[in-house]
Amino acid sequence: MTTPASTRVLTEDELDLLELALGGGTGIVPGCVPGAPGGVVDDVTLTDAENTPIAVVGAAGVHALRPLARAAGPHWDPTSRRTADDVRAALGDAAGAPGTVAVVVDDVPTRVEAEALRGLVADARHVLLLVPAARRAPGSGRLGAPGLVRAVRSLVAAVHAPEGGDAPGPEAVEVVVVPWPRTAPDGLRWSDVGGRYGAHRTVVLAEHRDARTNARLTALDDLWSDEVAALYPAGCAREVARAARGAHAPGAVVFFTGLSGSGKSTLARALAAELDDEGLRATLLDGDEVRQHLSRGLGFDRASRELNVERIGYVAALVASHGGVAVAAPIAPFASGRARVRELAEGAGAFLLVHVSTPLEVCEARDRKGLYAKARRGEIDEFTGISSPYEEPTDADIVIDTSRTSVDHAVAQVREKLLAHLEAAAG
Repeated sequence: MTTPASTRVLTEDELDLLELALGGGTGIVPGCVPGAPGGVVDDVTLTDAENTPIAVVGAAGVHALRPLARAAGPHWDPTSRRTADDVRAALGDAAGAPGTVAVVVDDVPTRVEAEALRGLVADARHVLLLVPAARRAPGSGRLGAPGLVRAVRSLVAAVHAPEGGDAPGPEAVEVVVVPWPRTAPDGLRWSDVGGRYGAHRTVVLAEHRDARTNARLTALDDLWSDEVAALYPAGCAREVARAARGAHAPGAVVFFTGLSGSGKSTLARALAAELDDEGLRATLLDGDEVRQHLSRGLGFDRASRELNVERIGYVAALVASHGGVAVAAPIAPFASGRARVRELAEGAGAFLLVHVSTPLEVCEARDRKGLYAKARRGEIDEFTGISSPYEEPTDADIVIDTSRTSVDHAVAQVREKLLAHLEAAAG
C-alpha cells in the first residue's frame, strides 16, 4: 500500500536544501516523512511559503516542477550561484582529479586564514571557493551572504598569485555560491558536497584560524575599530564594518504595495537581505506568509483584507518601535488600509511607501500559480485587478515598474531613500 499523496510547505532552510539537491550538490532532500517505507511518502508536493509547487519528491527521487524564486544581491549572481552539476561539467576531466581543491569559506577570513589559504592551494590547478548562502537572515550584527560573497571575491587575486607572486598560482580560481541551510541536517557534510562540485580535496578555511586570532575576535566588542583594521584584509574589513553599522539606528517600516505578480515579494526579500547585511535588523512580512500564520482563516472580502493589512501594520510598527526595520509586501489594495498602516508606522519610526506599479498584463504573464487564469474563469472571487479593485496610491514615496526596472536598481532606489529617512529620523 502506498502512502497518500500530500503537500509540504518548506521552510527557508528546507528551500536551501532543496536547491542544493536539485543541482546535484547532495542526495539529501527535504520532504521525507519518518516512518514511511524508505522514509519517503509517495509524491509529496513541495511548495514555497507562497504555496507555489516547486518540486515533487517520492520513492523514485525528486524532480523540479518550476524554478525556485530568485532574489537580488551578489549571492544570487548567476555567474557564481551555479549548480554542482554545472560546475562539475565545466571542470570536465579535472573534476574529481588531484589538483582540484574546494575551500569552504563560511566565515569572513581573517589575515591568518588569508595567509593559510595560499598554502592550502599551493599545489592546486583549480580552486573552488565555496561560499554558503542561506535564505534565512543571520542574527543581528552578523555578516550575511551578500557581504561574505564580496569579502571572498576580494581574496581571489591573492589566490592567483601566492607567496608574493614568486610561484605560479592556480590556473583557475572560482567563487561558487552554495545554497546552505543555517541549520544543516545530519549527514550534510562539506567533504561530500565539495566532491559533488568536482573537488578532489575539500577544506574548511575557518578551521585554520589559530587560538590567538579566535581570542582577538572574541575581544572585538572592546577593541572594535582598531582591531577590525588589524585583523582583516581591507576588503573584508569593509564588509565586517557594514554588517555592524546601524546597530543603534532608529526603526522604520518599508511597505510595498502592488498587484499579485508585480514583484513585491522579490523586491522585499532582496531589500531585507541587504539591510540585514548592513546590521539594520530587517524583519520580512510577506503577504502570503502572513496569511498562513497571522491571518489564517480570514477571507478575501474587503473587511477581511483591511483587517489583514492592519495586522501587518501593527506588527511592523512593533518592529520599528524596537529599532528594527520591518519590510512588508502585501497587495494592500485599498487606500484606507494603507493610510492606517502609515498612521501606525509613523508613530513608531520612519515610514516608506513603495508602489510596485507593474502593469496588469505583465503580472498575468508572470503568474507562477495560475491564479489570474482561475480568476478570469470565475473560479476565484474577489481577486485584485480582475474582480476586485486596486486603488493606486497617490502618496507613494517611490513608484517602481519592475517590467522596466531591474531588481538590483529598484532595491538600490529603495535602500537609498530608506537610509535618508533613517538619517532624518536619527537627527
